[in-house]
Amino acid sequence: MRKLLPGLLLLPLTLAACGQQEVKAPADYALSGSIGGDWGVSPRLRLALVGTGVPVAVTNDSAIAQNVVGTGTNSWQYGFDLPNIPGVAGVYQVVAYNDANNDARLSLGETVARNRLWLVFSPAGGTFGPFELPDNWPGGGTELLPQMTVSRGWNLFDRSQVLGDGNPRAVGKIVGYDISR
Repeated sequence: MRKLLPGLLLLPLTLAACGQQEVKAPADYALSGSIGGDWGVSPRLRLALVGTGVPVAVTNDSAIAQNVVGTGTNSWQYGFDLPNIPGVAGVYQVVAYNDANNDARLSLGETVARNRLWLVFSPAGGTFGPFELPDNWPGGGTELLPQMTVSRGWNLFDRSQVLGDGNPRAVGKIVGYDISR
């Protein structure tokens, strides 16, 4: 019995670690914003972290803690937890999609919306990029991201603004990451 006791004491902790994460208000997540536009009748809106890393590694992850809350006709608020360290250094976006097949994964053919804000993750500060789409992808060889100076961790690059002072910028909590169709 004594040999089993330590294992039995750890069982509740192990089970608790496997439990569902707490659903928070959208503003309490690491990244938050609004989703707008016509998504059709009764959409099942979800979010996914998509991108490419170094070396070429594709990310499509919708199993990240998130909350999408309807706020009116064609209007939602959302929160999304960015991973502390994604699988690889790279350039990412959080996209909204209508989970038409209700499998909680972004699948080919599902309606998607994104913005012009790119999330750049770097394990160290310094020069990052340029990034080009792999040659075997549609639009292959096209520059996805120019060379830039980044800080360690998550950086926000606004493609609608001039690259330079404050663009990209290091970020902790991101608000106003709005997505529309």
